[in-house]
Amino acid sequence: MEERDGRAGGGFRKETVDRLLRLHFRDGRTRVNGDALLLTAEMLKVFVREAAARAARQAQAEDLEKVDIEHVEKVLPQLVCKIQFRFSS
Repeated sequence: MEERDGRAGGGFRKETVDRLLRLHFRDGRTRVNGDALLLTAEMLKVFVREAAARAARQAQAEDLEKVDIEHVEKVLPQLVCKIQFRFSS
């Protein structure tokens, strides 16, 4: 995983990932090292790409040429469940 233009993993800014993580920390003194930020950014990038691909397939299944937010909403629960299952196993 490499860092380009302040973006961790080539997708999300390190500052954005850090802020997202801090939203869920109970202790404000919790720190995240650079490798953890890069790994989290890479996971976010994969998740977003997978959501976009699934939403595009959903739109195609409905014979539509344009992906809309409704397509993302349809595929998101299944995607979240699949990821949650993988991390709980």
